[in-house]
Amino acid sequence: MSSSKKLITRGILLLASFFVVLAVIFMPVFPGKVNGLDYLDNLFNMISKGSSNFIPAVTQEVEKYENQTIKVTFSMKDEQQAQQTVQLFTASGASASANGTELTVEGDMGKILLASLSDASALFSNESGELNTKYGFSGKQVVYNWWNASIGIQLSLNKQQAFDKAKVFSTLQKRALEPAYNYYGIEASSYKDNLALVIVALTFYVFYTLWYGFGILYLFEGLGLRIAH
Repeated sequence: MSSSKKLITRGILLLASFFVVLAVIFMPVFPGKVNGLDYLDNLFNMISKGSSNFIPAVTQEVEKYENQTIKVTFSMKDEQQAQQTVQLFTASGASASANGTELTVEGDMGKILLASLSDASALFSNESGELNTKYGFSGKQVVYNWWNASIGIQLSLNKQQAFDKAKVFSTLQKRALEPAYNYYGIEASSYKDNLALVIVALTFYVFYTLWYGFGILYLFEGLGLRIAH
């Protein structure tokens, strides 16, 4: 057999086996009866969540704002959301009222922040039922409403030139409310508990990429196609 035919055969075998493995990866044969991509996606989401709980740190940061009063006016997306958000601020001890989609809130900044962090912590811990019982609507909606309110508060405080206070609500939004909402339903895990699996997955990714690359390389070289300057 000529060297060209050997290269073509080698390339075809590599590519054929590559696509066989690819077909297996997309089959629901992995733990939990999911495909390989979903399985690894869930794994890395769990590991990511395990290192994304900034709520305790933010809680310590905002405690110094207790007994500092803020008064803000901002708009929510619709009247239902505005009425729901009034409940959130009222539960924090603040005075809140809605006029259509516009909210006016006055209260202790520290208590407002701590109340929103408490709700974010509950959702981050996958305890949506606790928030549903507390407010009468879903935990994700609770945190989503806090998230929208935090944006409105930032805008209102910036207009008042209270930039330091506005920055605190930005921190709340990005480091507490967004992770709580995005990671809801995912169990947190440490990479140390899955170290062997992570190493296998990353090693396989590199090896699998080379597998495909060499298959293409051998096939093209066997066909006489070469890259040259």
